[in-house]
Amino acid sequence: MPVFVFLCLALAGIVQINSPLQNLLVSQFVINAGLTLAVAAIIANFFKKTPETVSYDIFSSSVLLVWFAYWKPLFVEDSPIFFFFPVYFAVIIAFIALFFIGQRHRIDQYSLKMMQSIADSGMVEPWMVMICVLITLYFENHFLQYPVMMTLLALRYALSGCLKPN
Repeated sequence: MPVFVFLCLALAGIVQINSPLQNLLVSQFVINAGLTLAVAAIIANFFKKTPETVSYDIFSSSVLLVWFAYWKPLFVEDSPIFFFFPVYFAVIIAFIALFFIGQRHRIDQYSLKMMQSIADSGMVEPWMVMICVLITLYFENHFLQYPVMMTLLALRYALSGCLKPN
């Protein structure tokens, strides 16, 4: 998810330097465009019309923009969550890409079978996790739900990345 990681780091930088670009990102247009892209990514993932990695990247990036645009006006100026959450997301995705997906050739057959059975069970379908992430955006009073669900989405991304052929 290179676009998502770049967007996270760019957003953290924009917030940290208090850029006037924040005012452009906090608009109804960004919310509508982000929601449209997020729903399109969910539908594409459900019908398997795009590669999973692309749908993860599009969904995560668009939801990050919606989260920022929707939540920023609700919190006090210089709220630290708008700097720390994007940095956390970038670090967790980079960690997953380097140490799990990048090392998938070292996973033993038994572990691969177990991971495949989890993926095949249908209990952790990517589109279901994506819908849950989208729903958490509307609970601004419970500000930890969104990062927790994004972490679960990152774990599902790791599972998908480890199971794809080398």
